[in-house]
Amino acid sequence: MIHAILKDKPTKLFVFFSAFFVANALIAESIGTKLFSLEKLLGLPPANFTMFGHSGLTFTLTCGVLLWPLEFVMTDIINEYYGPKAVRRISLTAVALISYAFLMYFLAIGMPPADFWITGSVKDGVPNMQDAFNSVFGQGMRIIIGSLVAFFVSQLVDVYVFHKIKQRTGEKYVWLRATGSTIVSQLVDSYIVLFIAFLGKYPWQQLLAIGVMNYIYKFLMALILTPVIYFVEARIEKYVGHDAAKSMKLAAMGKEGS
Repeated sequence: MIHAILKDKPTKLFVFFSAFFVANALIAESIGTKLFSLEKLLGLPPANFTMFGHSGLTFTLTCGVLLWPLEFVMTDIINEYYGPKAVRRISLTAVALISYAFLMYFLAIGMPPADFWITGSVKDGVPNMQDAFNSVFGQGMRIIIGSLVAFFVSQLVDVYVFHKIKQRTGEKYVWLRATGSTIVSQLVDSYIVLFIAFLGKYPWQQLLAIGVMNYIYKFLMALILTPVIYFVEARIEKYVGHDAAKSMKLAAMGKEGS
């Protein structure tokens, strides 16, 4: 049985995509506590936009956004070759495993630290390792819930928009269904996480403004990463063969044997 699975190229691809998808999502969630300045990264002056009554807005983003665009690229590729049921199953698996990871983080935070470990990195500029550990891994519960809900809902939206576009365009315009579905789902993702995590803590106008700044970045990344879809599809077709790739796409659309 296992030898048959290992010899089946579409199955091996699915296992790889699933593993990468879950790992990428977990890493994105874990590094999301750090904020960085996109302008500083690119050597540009601060944007200083004014929106919804809030001025001085810049592209201050979480490190998680470095990986989330790849997640939506993976969603489109899996959707293209394995269909919406596969995407929903992988998304649920990712949510379950991310929830498990955060539970383990909180359990680790609650473990009584060894005395020598707490002060063991003072010479490296870390006066209290327990506080540092708590700060890195102890994200607020509302942020965690908001992020998980945003991730799962945006995945469902991505799948829906992707297939609606594909039903109308067929095999043509890969860029349209890939970019279009990502642009819509990223908008949903941006605002769900902000409003669940921070509504009541910050004015809703400020959250709208921050969401716009985040979405501008995600919109541009969706456009920039569009060629990646074509590259990966070409590699898949070369790996499994033209006929197998075509059969996978038809099955993903529920047209197997047609």
